[in-house]
Amino acid sequence: MADYDVIVAGGGLTGTIAAQAIAHYSNQNLKILSIDRNSEIYPGRKSLSGWTCGDACSKEAVDYMSSRIKVQWTSPEIEHNVKGVMAFSPDKETAIPFDGAGYMLNRQKLPEIQNQRAKNMGVEFDFEINLTGLIYDDQQVVGVQGIDNKTKQPYKKTAKIVVDATGVTSMLRNTLKNSTKVEKRIDRRDLESTGRYIMYFDPETKELSEFDPDYCIIHLDQDIAPGGYGWVFPKGENKVNIGLGVEKTLLEKRNVRLGKKDNVQTLMDEYLQRNQVIKNSRLSQDPEDINNNSGIFQVSVRRQNDCMVSGGYMMVGDSAWMPKPIDAGGIGPALIAGTIIGNNVAQAVEQNDFSEKNLWQYNLDFIKEYGYKTAGLELFRRLVQTLSNDQISYGMKHFLGNLDVESISKGEHPDFSGLGKIGMIIRGIMNKTVAEGLKYTSGKNQWLVEHYYNYPKDPSGFDEWNKTLHKTLDESFAKIESFTN
Repeated sequence: MADYDVIVAGGGLTGTIAAQAIAHYSNQNLKILSIDRNSEIYPGRKSLSGWTCGDACSKEAVDYMSSRIKVQWTSPEIEHNVKGVMAFSPDKETAIPFDGAGYMLNRQKLPEIQNQRAKNMGVEFDFEINLTGLIYDDQQVVGVQGIDNKTKQPYKKTAKIVVDATGVTSMLRNTLKNSTKVEKRIDRRDLESTGRYIMYFDPETKELSEFDPDYCIIHLDQDIAPGGYGWVFPKGENKVNIGLGVEKTLLEKRNVRLGKKDNVQTLMDEYLQRNQVIKNSRLSQDPEDINNNSGIFQVSVRRQNDCMVSGGYMMVGDSAWMPKPIDAGGIGPALIAGTIIGNNVAQAVEQNDFSEKNLWQYNLDFIKEYGYKTAGLELFRRLVQTLSNDQISYGMKHFLGNLDVESISKGEHPDFSGLGKIGMIIRGIMNKTVAEGLKYTSGKNQWLVEHYYNYPKDPSGFDEWNKTLHKTLDESFAKIESFTN
């Protein structure tokens, strides 16, 4: 007999949402264990430097979770309200709003409150456990194993089903033995190194392109954040989460191009120094920030794993590479997926069927709600990463109106084929490249969305579907590269 009905491996934001959702959808009738590698006083911490993150999420995603599993977020886990996100072109002449109202979270307080909620719903916790792999019975996952860091003894717990929320470098996924459909390793180009500070400062001037207490600011700039972007996210009138993300191969090219030897840390410091508003900055010493005020971590920027289940095993959040490809936002998709997986797990336990086929519905449910758009966003990210600052500034000024960005961020396909827009920018080969790239990615995005809507209803159709997906993506990536060569 299994020790638990469900083991949720990973006690971070996604894992605790999933645990609460499972408890909610099963009317708290299941025996659920949450396992975290951290100590109980720092639950869900990503690394020794804390919960490295931009801390922002949309109100829409929080409402999605709250309305379904009846968990309300308030202060102090919500630290600051924002009206939306404002993306600035490299020349700062164009600003495009998108994403609507949202919240800035306190990532140190949030897991404390999350865990208490989960405990109140009957979820049990094991802390300081370093998981190294899964336990199998023939082709079925039946538990987890690792080391108990408190006792240095081997650790084993069994369950009917294991939910993997252990993060982007998941050992459980990397060593998965009972599936050829689940991708085990991520391509280096689909990872970004991100770093950020949480700081107080004395506003030196008012410049809304540098700091705005009402908006999360994104700066696109291939010199300061190659392949990614810089961000200035407000946590109050004089408190900020400021950082950036880079794609390492593009950082290397940028360093060669500019004759520099920068890394994420030196770029963060330069970005901070360049900001005209954020002066006399100092790391937050607030008790809820003191173990989280600076850090560097990696985040995925691609579509979710092509398959997220195998016999007795499901993955969610960063483990399944769910952060949004265009901006690396991971909290929103984690809230949506954590909520969805709760319902799928509760149904599987009720049916007492943990086969790959019976868990397959989770793939379909996530794709229908969110995942249908991510491959197109991955393609759009690849296009932006190939462009120069001048091209990005030009494209944002002449093509990307508010409706276009909204539709792109929602996975829809804005129409860049209209003669008005194309005619406006064919004033030189550089701008023709931008036009052709946008037109091409828009068309492919439409194909990708339709392909995801046709995701196979059961595992038998997966291999053919996936083969077609990869063929199209490989061709598309090569085509995008060709625009700039």
